[in-house]
Amino acid sequence: MVSPIPPASRRKPSGKPATGPGRPKDLGKRAAILEAAKQLFAREGFNGASMDQIAAEAGVSKLTVYSHFGDKDALFAAAVQAKCEEMLPDTLFEIELKGSLRDQLKAIALAFFALITSEEAISTHRMMMVPGNIDDKLKRTFWEAGPQRTHDAFAALLRAQVDKGELDIPDVAIASAQFFTLIKGEVHARMTCGLCGQPGRGDANRHIDACVDMFLRAYGRR
Repeated sequence: MVSPIPPASRRKPSGKPATGPGRPKDLGKRAAILEAAKQLFAREGFNGASMDQIAAEAGVSKLTVYSHFGDKDALFAAAVQAKCEEMLPDTLFEIELKGSLRDQLKAIALAFFALITSEEAISTHRMMMVPGNIDDKLKRTFWEAGPQRTHDAFAALLRAQVDKGELDIPDVAIASAQFFTLIKGEVHARMTCGLCGQPGRGDANRHIDACVDMFLRAYGRR
């Protein structure tokens, strides 16, 4: 005769953690997946990097990748955002930092320049420019996760400085776009075309100094 199943109140705990959607995600696995995704998307392109490859590179199962990010588009967006946050952390855009406004603008400019001239960023930019390589939805996903986040954070900083009387800017959104366009300069286009490598520290510093000085001459307090 089969023994009856004991009531829930009398069952012994199994000692295994609960599973299901409410279970906390493993942050270590998430970080490993993001790192693998950043490298593979940059090296292989969006279409060339498979979820199987990303899982293998991260040392996890494909099911684990999907449980953390849902689908490939979401993982791509998360990888782009993670790269931007890694090289342009939110602390760079905090209003009440010690030091001069020029020093803060230079720190942001240097971090942005290092990001856009990195091997991963140049590879991703080339991938985005190939017609038919990825669809418009994914291009918007990339823009919102990367450039738009940076522009919005910088625009908020500029508005605060205008309110403090440190800057005189009629249109903060335009000024934000101008700042990052200045920082990109000609060198980013040349790198994308494969005409030059990443500039040395001295050349980068001279370029950043000139751009920040120009920006402050245009929008500094009169």
